[in-house]
Amino acid sequence: MKHFIKAAAIALAVVGSTVSTLSIMTPASAQAVVTFDPGNVRYGYNDGYWDNSRAWHKWDQPAHMQTYRDYKGAKYYDYAHTRDTNQGWLEK
Repeated sequence: MKHFIKAAAIALAVVGSTVSTLSIMTPASAQAVVTFDPGNVRYGYNDGYWDNSRAWHKWDQPAHMQTYRDYKGAKYYDYAHTRDTNQGWLEK
C-alpha cells in the first residue's frame, strides 16, 4: 500500500507539471496574426476605407493606409469620406 501511495503521488506530480507547462505555453502559441490585404479595399480615404462588401473601416495602422496608397489600381482620396453626401461610396 505504501508503494501505491508513493506511485500515485509521483504520477500526480508529473501530470501537474505537464498541465502547468502546457498552460504556460498556450498563450504564446495562441496569438492571432492580423494582416492587411489592400485587395479588399474598394475606396480609400484619409480617415478609413470602404471594403468590397460596402462596409466602412478605420485604418488600423497608418502603415495600412500607405500600403493601400502604394497598391496598383488603388482609388485613394486624400480627404475624409464624410465630405461627400454619399459618404464616399462611388457607384459607377
